[in-house]
Amino acid sequence: MSDTQYLAAKTIDEAVDAHAKANGSARFLAGGTDLLVQIKSGIRKPNLVIDIKKIVELNSIQEISENEFVIGASVSGANLNRNPKFAKLWPGVLEAFRLIGSEQIQGRASLGGNLCNGSPAGDSVPALIAAGCKAVIAGPGERKEIPIENFHLGPGKTILENGQMLVALKFPKRNNNSADAYLRMTPRTEMDIAVVGCGVNISIENGVCTNARVSLGAVAPKPLLINEATDIMVGSSLDEGTLEKVSKICRDSCNPIDDKRGTIDYRTKVAGVLFKRTTLLAADRIRGN
Repeated sequence: MSDTQYLAAKTIDEAVDAHAKANGSARFLAGGTDLLVQIKSGIRKPNLVIDIKKIVELNSIQEISENEFVIGASVSGANLNRNPKFAKLWPGVLEAFRLIGSEQIQGRASLGGNLCNGSPAGDSVPALIAAGCKAVIAGPGERKEIPIENFHLGPGKTILENGQMLVALKFPKRNNNSADAYLRMTPRTEMDIAVVGCGVNISIENGVCTNARVSLGAVAPKPLLINEATDIMVGSSLDEGTLEKVSKICRDSCNPIDDKRGTIDYRTKVAGVLFKRTTLLAADRIRGN
């Protein structure tokens, strides 16, 4: 890393401009829990590291209207956990984020960094997709918002281009009688990568599901939004027959790999099981259980 230049950017414009001028050889540093490990191991060899931790907007938690949050891309898991209203509205997002590394890592790691790392097994990503979250991206002279399900292109690849930076995560307004949940399967209970991860976000009115989003991680080259799940779940009572139909859709949507953590058959089966468990957990939260 001795040949790598370092810049502590004070504004978004300064960071984006420096990234654009580096022409693909720069990396943003937020928490650094992924990037520094990658540099040390030789996976990444940037000519420029742009430290964005001093940019106020990227470290802010804003409630822009009632029950509608914008979370800066550099906000650490520890700081987000300390926001009681966000924790009440989005327990599934936080339980996914709490699975990233140790308690010490949580003091540095951010939702934005986990998203930009581009891992198909990133724990926070299915929870963000299920939440209907959008990525706020800054580029030279412009900003745009895109759904999180469109952010990844494949393992380690995102839609971010040279001179573009993730600046925030925008969560939709939270309605009453809604809840989310996230569950994963790993070989170990702590400090491991998901074999399968599942995020579910639902609304229930008078016993009927009025909104549903289901996302799976670690079962395909990028995290998945299961659109067919929404079509079947909305209008149902989330009875066993409905859950089994969607469980099959989840299994059919899988395109996983074989590795030391799990086989293709195992990951596929677990995806269906996790969907049911995660949905029941979210439904219990709506009922106040």
